[in-house]
Amino acid sequence: MKNSKTIIIALGGSIICPQPGKINTNFLKKFKKLILKYLKKGYRFIIVTGGGKVCRVYQGAASKITKMPYEDMDWLGIHATRLNAHLLRTIFRKEAYPVILDEPYKPVKNNWRVLIAAGWRPGWSTDYISVLLAKRFKVKQIIDAGNIPFVYNKDLLKYKNATAIKKISWKDYRKLVGSKWIPGLPCPIDPIAAKVAQKLKIRAIVIRGTDLKNFERLLSDKKFRGTIIEL
Repeated sequence: MKNSKTIIIALGGSIICPQPGKINTNFLKKFKKLILKYLKKGYRFIIVTGGGKVCRVYQGAASKITKMPYEDMDWLGIHATRLNAHLLRTIFRKEAYPVILDEPYKPVKNNWRVLIAAGWRPGWSTDYISVLLAKRFKVKQIIDAGNIPFVYNKDLLKYKNATAIKKISWKDYRKLVGSKWIPGLPCPIDPIAAKVAQKLKIRAIVIRGTDLKNFERLLSDKKFRGTIIEL
């Protein structure tokens, strides 16, 4: 993290709102405190919110009633990310830029300290938005702070013998996740985002977002628990 004062965080929707109607306020209080601490050190933050459980509940409900094309499933997810983004924008009202970036190239003035971003268009997740913002603001690293502590060699929800990977190349990571985007795909960095990140030589770090002590070790350039994905 040295010499990198702009930090991009893809914050998982499932740690903002673990289930519909239940916001993780305890985590958000501590997360805000951590961000404020590093704002005082001169850092700037771009926080991209995911859709999480809210997104999946709405997608699941609609699918029980009618056949859902991917585009409609994505739009439900995009609006869930925007709801979470408005929550974060409200929490960081004094510090955050007054307009949520609901598209990655929306103009912003240069005096910002915290930017809150959300989903944009069907076809990719907010991971892709994080990569586009990294390109726009010339940041060479994104932090994927979701609900798993590492990238695993198998789907952790399906396989008890899944093994954590501490470091992996984009080439090998893309072999794990495939090349096709499916709404709600259970992987830390979606295939479309991974392809672009590899091309742009952007590094990704996957950590468990709720482990804020570990999060701070990462921000402080200390040894942390997570996965590094790079060339």
